Formats: sequence, C-alpha cells, structure tokens
Amino acid sequence: MTIVAEPTPAPASVAEPPTSAVPVQVLLTHHRFTVAEYQRLGEVGIIGEEDRVELIDGEILDMGDIGRSHAAHVAWLTTLIARKSEETMIVSVQNPLQLGERYQPQPDLMLLREHADRYKSALPTAEDVLLLVEVADSSLDYDQRIKLAVYARAGVTEVWIVNLDADQVEIYTQPQEAAYTTTRVARRGETVQIGALPAVTLPVTDILL
Repeated sequence: MTIVAEPTPAPASVAEPPTSAVPVQVLLTHHRFTVAEYQRLGEVGIIGEEDRVELIDGEILDMGDIGRSHAAHVAWLTTLIARKSEETMIVSVQNPLQLGERYQPQPDLMLLREHADRYKSALPTAEDVLLLVEVADSSLDYDQRIKLAVYARAGVTEVWIVNLDADQVEIYTQPQEAAYTTTRVARRGETVQIGALPAVTLPVTDILL
C-alpha cells in the first residue's frame, strides 16, 4: 500500500512591524508643592530633619552634602556676625525662610530682626532678614543663577555670597524685580559692612579664613 503524505500547509503570514513607529506623546503632570504642603511632608515624616532639601518654585530640591570647608566657613562666619550683632538681632544658621507660596529656601546664615516669640509661631520672611549669606563652593552656579533671583524677587535687602573658589565675598543690595542692581566684590585686604550695622566692619580675610 502506498501512503501519500498530505502537504504541510504554509504558515499564515505574520505582519511585519512598521519600519517607523508613530511616536506616542505622553503628557505628564508636573506637581508643584505649596509651602503648606511642603511643611506637611515634614510633619508626617516623609521629609526628615536630616534631609537637606529646600523648596524652590514649588520643587523640592536636594541641597547636597556639607563639606568640611563649607561647614567651617559657616560656623566661623556665624561666630563673627554673632559677636558684632546687637542684642535685638537673631542669628539663624541653615534654617528655613518663607518667601511666598512656593518658596522655602534654607540659607546658610541669616541675621534677623527680633521677633516677639523668636519665630516659634511662624518662619521668618523677607521683611525679617537684615542680611542673608550663602557660602558657595560646589553650589556657586545654583546660588548665583537661581537663589539670587529668588531672594531679589522676594525683596531680601542684602545678600552675601562667600565665593570660596574665587576667594572673595560678593555683596548684593538694592533688589529690583529678579535681580540686584548693586553688586560689590570684596577681596582679601578689604573690609565689608553689614547694611543693618553700618558701624561694624569685617575684614574679608577673616571671613574667608
């Protein structure tokens, strides 16, 4: 008996994927936090006291670790300013400052007006700041481009950037819109004055260590 095998049917053709896929646009919602929401994250423990973050334009940004040089300069400058400040002034170190609804930066140092309850019931605002200082090494570009505009827009009257890389102190006054209209660069051998304490002078060499 002769057995004839049935021919194997050809497999169904598989459609080839298109050579050029049509891009799919994905729309993502970018949530910006208010100061109240940001503070609530701290209250419930999502943001801890050890977290070095600040709120800039509704975004929670990492501030980076504090290096030895940065820490030493902040500690020493705090000592210098505390010695020169009047009894009615408060020296605040790496504490938050509320600037509007979506800004809560954390400057390295602030000289504040005296407050009835020492700021227990509310954070200081721009009107309370007599001097704000940022000590900058790796954060220099961020401090100069982003934070200066934030401080000027809020009306902080005097900001110092202690520029460790350039070995100088940059003094910004007369805020107008998002910029300071008066800038001075002070170097070793010169002295600087705090606007709120015009009788007090600080040698730049002392500030830079």
